[in-house]
Order: sequence, then C-alpha cells, then structure tokens
Amino acid sequence: MKLAQLEKLVVDALEDIKGRDVEVINTTKLTSLFDAIVVACGDSNRQVRSLARNVQDKAREAGVHVLSCEGEETGEWVLVDLGDVVVHVMQPAIRSYYRLEELWGGKGPERVRRASAATKEAATGEE
Repeated sequence: MKLAQLEKLVVDALEDIKGRDVEVINTTKLTSLFDAIVVACGDSNRQVRSLARNVQDKAREAGVHVLSCEGEETGEWVLVDLGDVVVHVMQPAIRSYYRLEELWGGKGPERVRRASAATKEAATGEE
C-alpha cells in the first residue's frame, strides 16, 4: 500500500469515530524508521482506546500488518505502529505536554498537514 493510501486509511479511521485535531507529519527526511506520524486527540481514556482500536481494525481489514500497539492499558496515549506510519492517539493534556508536532516537524506547513490535506493527496495520487 502506498504511503498516501495508508495515511488516508488512518485519517479516515480516526475521523470515523470523531478523533480531533488529526495531523499528518512527514518524517521521510528526518528518519529512515518510518515515513509519517499521525497525531490525533480523543477526549477520554475510552475514546483514545477506541480510536486506536479502530485504526488497527481498519488497517487489518486492508491487509496492513499492525506491528505493535502500546498504551491501551491507560488510554492516555496509545501508539499504533503500522510500519511506514506511526499513529499517536492522545488525550489533549498529554498532547500539549509532549508536543510531538514541534519535536518531529516544527510548525512548518510542508511538514505538518491537517488531515484534510492527506485525504486530498491520496485522492489525487500526490505524495
């Protein structure tokens, strides 16, 4: 599966159950470990766990191997590793404390895209 398609799959899975503030960060120039990070917020432990579970379910349905999932016990920050894309689902307080967007991509428009941009790129075939 192409990167843009995987990003769209993740974003759609998050938006399906009301994930908030979904952002896609391109990390291809920063690390060879993965190509993108998707960060999203859930309002409660239960919603964070549900968002992460939905990402895993949709990925498996599409034939994507879920390498690991961490943090489901507490539901404050759940990480889903899909290989090329790493998904971070967090409660707002945790997200503002760790500020992954600044750590991985700064606030530059070329590195951090709102989810709608990732969806548009997948639809047009751009990367």
